[in-house]
Amino acid sequence: MLVLSRKKGQSVILQDNIEITVLEIEGDVIKLGIAAPKEVQILRKELVDSVQESNLNAVSTKADLSRLSDELKKISKNF
Repeated sequence: MLVLSRKKGQSVILQDNIEITVLEIEGDVIKLGIAAPKEVQILRKELVDSVQESNLNAVSTKADLSRLSDELKKISKNF
């Protein structure tokens, strides 16, 4: 991981076409501005993590439903 120090108004350039600028600093909150082409997807990490966790939970739930379906089939054979 590259660690840089930046002050308000200073920027970092990524791959010649993405610019990240420090817009404001208030206490321990930093506001960043990101200028990038429209085709570049920009997501907050906590949202990505949340979606990944939801996907894992969905897969887990699907597996539980599959097991439940198998159990119901076994029970219905006895009737």
